[in-house]
Amino acid sequence: MDDGKFQIACFLTKSKSPKISYLKSNVSSLNKKKQMDLAIHSQRVITPEGITNATIGIENGKIVQIEKGLVKPENGAFTSVGNAVLMPGIVDAHVHINEPGRTDWEGFDTATRAAAFGGITSVVDMPLNSSPVTTNVDALTEKIAAAKGQLHINCGFWGGLVPYSLYELEPLLNSGVLGIKVFLTHSGIDEFPNVTEDDLFRALPLLAQYQLPLLAHCELDSSHENEYLLKENPKSYAAYLASRPKSWENEAVRLMLDLCRQFYCPTHIVHLVSTEALAAIQQAKKEELPVTVETCPHYLYFASEAIKDGQTAYKCAPPIREKANQTALWQALKDGDIDFIASDHSPAPPDIKGLESGNFETAWGGIAGLQFTLPATWTAAQQQGCSLEQLAQWLCARPAEFIGWGQQKGKIAIGYDADLVVWQPEAAFTVTEKMIQHKHKITPYLGEKLYGKVEQTYLAGQKIMENGQLLQKNKGRLLL
Repeated sequence: MDDGKFQIACFLTKSKSPKISYLKSNVSSLNKKKQMDLAIHSQRVITPEGITNATIGIENGKIVQIEKGLVKPENGAFTSVGNAVLMPGIVDAHVHINEPGRTDWEGFDTATRAAAFGGITSVVDMPLNSSPVTTNVDALTEKIAAAKGQLHINCGFWGGLVPYSLYELEPLLNSGVLGIKVFLTHSGIDEFPNVTEDDLFRALPLLAQYQLPLLAHCELDSSHENEYLLKENPKSYAAYLASRPKSWENEAVRLMLDLCRQFYCPTHIVHLVSTEALAAIQQAKKEELPVTVETCPHYLYFASEAIKDGQTAYKCAPPIREKANQTALWQALKDGDIDFIASDHSPAPPDIKGLESGNFETAWGGIAGLQFTLPATWTAAQQQGCSLEQLAQWLCARPAEFIGWGQQKGKIAIGYDADLVVWQPEAAFTVTEKMIQHKHKITPYLGEKLYGKVEQTYLAGQKIMENGQLLQKNKGRLLL
């Protein structure tokens, strides 16, 4: 029996079940004689078995013991957070940090600071919009060097594939990247052109051999019949939405699933929006293909009907769609057709974001929202009748498994890293510029009333953030 099963007794209330009694006999109390680094108690600890009143013991950055109820050890530090939720630290598998090369857009310092303020303890950085883009070992080495001394939380890296970098792919796969990202349409960055189907035919056998995931931005710009609407009405959100129809996404998803059937390469659909693609995804999962899917908080929180013309802070690709589409996205999450949630944090300076011009045709397409992933998702999730346990799956456990760290992160369980967030689901706050830790104060969440106030963030058992103050800097490590 593994360590994860030993802890089940700590998760359950009193029961006469023989199975529970057997497991409980395998769980010791907090060792009162042994020096613990820290013991944390909460009346609401989110565990793989549910929410429980428990105390967890931490030693050398790991969760080493779990005991039901409030248990004060005789040795070591102790804290109780009362009724605040104690949850695994959030793992965000889709973040554009933009350093080196476009550090004026974001950067390791500001991005990981914002993450810590949002209860996020691990992120994975995309191969763009940094410059150079991370399509070879030299670029990865440069990115790792840029991150040194600036990581307030943990950080891993996706590599990238573009048409001219195929010969660089295998060395990159051996260099510590967690997988490979591609675009099927123009990325917005000329240094990162989209791949073709022929490129994928050449790359997928190697990725299948290494069993590392291919992450695909799924849009195929096969139809341009509505582009004239945006050219004639560049400030119209409805025109922007029409310029990137669902068919782009649907066709791209079908292509990636067909390639997955052929090569059996782990295939990941990033930021799914179009629910018209769900039937094909459901079929692929019935066939037990190695397919995973993510969506993003902004697709789950905002709906196109509420976006006014000229509000380019909302521009992203694929675009935020209608309320009915959003409702279907939530159902797909509940049903397991969508595996987890990632921020797709993609910030840009004010002039590039087109805040003054309000021009959707020329504005940078990306949502800045890393810091507000937890409260934005929870605010919308409550309206959908979702539970805290489901939230922990979507933000913590499943993304940790996806990036290959599911045996160490994403759960409150014995043997797991003590990366934790303490937050109040019932506490509401309004997003102000003063609280935003991103480099630029541009986000569609500005002025929104959100539920879920993050109070503390722990990294390897060390409290790094409390009540809006970064207590310890540069405690993050590389996830390679």
